[in-house]
Amino acid sequence: MEKRDYYEVLGVPKNADAQTIKKAYRQKAIQYHPDKNPGDKEAEEKFKEAAEAYEVLSNPEKREQYDRFGHAGVGGAAGGGFQGFDMGDIFSHFGDLFEEFGIGGFSRGGRSRGGHAVQRGTNLRVKVKLTLEEIAKGVEKNIKVQKYVPCPKCGSTGAKSPDAVKTCPTCHGSGYTVRMQQSLFGAMQMQSECGHCHGTGKVITDKCPNCNGNGVVRGEEVITLKIPAGVSDGMQLSMNGKGNAAPNKGIPGDLYVLIEEEKHPLFERDGNNLYLEYDISFPQAVLGATVEIPTIDGKARIKISPGTQSGTLLRLNGKGLPGLRSYQRGDLIVNINVWVPKNLDKEQKQQVEQWLSAPEFAPKNERRTSFFERVKQFFN
Repeated sequence: MEKRDYYEVLGVPKNADAQTIKKAYRQKAIQYHPDKNPGDKEAEEKFKEAAEAYEVLSNPEKREQYDRFGHAGVGGAAGGGFQGFDMGDIFSHFGDLFEEFGIGGFSRGGRSRGGHAVQRGTNLRVKVKLTLEEIAKGVEKNIKVQKYVPCPKCGSTGAKSPDAVKTCPTCHGSGYTVRMQQSLFGAMQMQSECGHCHGTGKVITDKCPNCNGNGVVRGEEVITLKIPAGVSDGMQLSMNGKGNAAPNKGIPGDLYVLIEEEKHPLFERDGNNLYLEYDISFPQAVLGATVEIPTIDGKARIKISPGTQSGTLLRLNGKGLPGLRSYQRGDLIVNINVWVPKNLDKEQKQQVEQWLSAPEFAPKNERRTSFFERVKQFFN
């Protein structure tokens, strides 16, 4: 099913400020909260959808990418948002916000999964350089990322042995303490994270010597990036769960991939259009010719009309770059330059001197439009 626009999900305009977005999400969260709609799968999906929309629109960097590139800009590498997450993941991610709204700590556990707090690994960011040829076709790259990985000795528990993990004596393994509090729905049972075990329900009596009880160690992972065709310099893609590992088998952070476009020796890019400077000889300009020029995915033959002047623009439809969010390709704009030789032998000079008095070779001294004016006329 195609994802709905995030602004539509929250019911806010695209120029909405952060406070408006936060308020709109609060209303959606209260309306579709699972404890208010027990057993209602549709409400639960809308709750997840609203959480995903808020996760993107409340983050200025993610929101900018979404406004520019849509869903592909915030999840083009591996899907985005809360796909594959359970409700506990969402409560863990937005626990503080739910408590602020007065809707945290319902029977689903608020900031916990199964009643226990779930830690989240930190995010990572890497740069990936791409050539125009790779951007034109899309590319799959394997990159080696230095990051925190689950400790192989303790399996991310942080304990030296299974016997070194005990039930928390403060919360008796629940991971939280319970209190009654008045809210929008009347007196409700509220829960807060246990300060002794930090919501895990467990305490470690003997730490793993390999990770010193952290549950994670420095390591590396080879990650396969599937980058779609049509990306651009400065665009950021995200891969869920490919960031740093979290202790106690928690939720890994995300990996953000920043696209860096390498300068091409022949082509210049403007959006999805490409520009090429191409030199022809003086005889070709005078007599006309058919020449073969390079394109981003091969070669093409073009016709040079007799009398072609330097600065003539030729347009090859569909020979540019593909659009990221559409099937339409840009164009290749060829700027023709007439190359004039600098060194002639005596016989060649005599031949050229004969043309000096010929009226056909006399310059017209007419005003030439600028390159940018010609490009502008090209697209009008």
